[in-house]
Amino acid sequence: MKMNSRRTLWIALITAVVLLIAAAAPFASAQLFAPYQTKDDTVTISRAEYERYQQYAELDKIAEYIQNYYYQDADFDTLLEGAKAGMVAALDDPYSFYYTAEQFHELWEDDEGEYAGIGIQISASYLTELCTIIRTFDGSPAEEAGLRKGDILVKVEDLDVTVYTLQEAVDIMRGVVGESVHVSVLRDKEILEFDIVRAVVHVNRVSSKMLDSDVGYIQLYEFAGDCAVSFKQHLDALLAQGMKALIFDLRDNPGGWVQDAVDIAGNFIDGDVVTYLEDKSGYQEFYNASDGKIELPIVILVNEYSASSSEILSGALQDYGLAKVVGVQSFGKGVVQSVIALDPYDENTDGMQVTSAQYYTPNGNSLHKVGITPDVVVEMPEDQKNEVFQFGDLTDTQLAEAYRVALEQLGE
Repeated sequence: MKMNSRRTLWIALITAVVLLIAAAAPFASAQLFAPYQTKDDTVTISRAEYERYQQYAELDKIAEYIQNYYYQDADFDTLLEGAKAGMVAALDDPYSFYYTAEQFHELWEDDEGEYAGIGIQISASYLTELCTIIRTFDGSPAEEAGLRKGDILVKVEDLDVTVYTLQEAVDIMRGVVGESVHVSVLRDKEILEFDIVRAVVHVNRVSSKMLDSDVGYIQLYEFAGDCAVSFKQHLDALLAQGMKALIFDLRDNPGGWVQDAVDIAGNFIDGDVVTYLEDKSGYQEFYNASDGKIELPIVILVNEYSASSSEILSGALQDYGLAKVVGVQSFGKGVVQSVIALDPYDENTDGMQVTSAQYYTPNGNSLHKVGITPDVVVEMPEDQKNEVFQFGDLTDTQLAEAYRVALEQLGE
């Protein structure tokens, strides 16, 4: 399990927060604990700590009543886990949630690019509460079974899938290689049923090709794992083939780690601010690109599913006048989350993800619930919205327009 403290999260920002769990006060924060001494079974704490413990006395009382009166035996650890999840859920924030130890392990497993499952990427909208498949991985069980981009995930086994149950649905779709999972999707107003056999899924995060002798094309699917290193390798390979203009496709990219966006921006921005975060106290944290800028015309493709780190990167390049943005208004996820291990010294710890700050473009623009406004707006025709194009296919209307803009910038 990779407890990697470099992570600026998932959407955003990893912090060194530690939560200590005590039976009498399951949610007390380590930041609130003062040193104490013990003698025999006596613990000395400050009045402030004592008063904080008292706030959680009813939780302990509820647990005791359940143990005494519930008609079946109840596991206290399970009750405590539910209480922790309930506290985060009470924030009513679709981006903040609690991870069991197993879920927390799987989060880092995802980042490493290989896991056991069916091989789909999902975009969840907090506005519609719908979960839409935006990608099936190459050669995955989902692709082979016939799931498509644009399918709305309706049910996994007996679970109704919404933005609020998506994590549980993902947990169900994970499992033992060779066993099947039943998935229901909505496609063209029709419910379709699939039994999909789980397999080891390999995640490819970057693809590229030359569209002609001058224009290169890179698609980045998510900001995770080794994507920044892989992006640089693809970029260098295209430059070696004579690329003079780049189309950078961030459509359907739901985001990921902020630092990956900053690292990729370093290929085009020398040392300047890529984004800055601001928390509720007004504290600002700035992220600057490294040096190593190359100069060439860039066209960025975005759509309604381009979110988070996709918007950070495209917003920075747009602010500096380094790229033309083509497509439709992006998703508008302008907040970042901290991923926190409740016990960073335990590889089997549970964890949480909590919205911790808002991010801004270099010019100080907030994108939350707004998104990136393209320089050239081009809608995807209705008959192409769910079409799966071959990579780099210029019958894709939005890609064709990006190609036209790239040629225009080359003076062709």
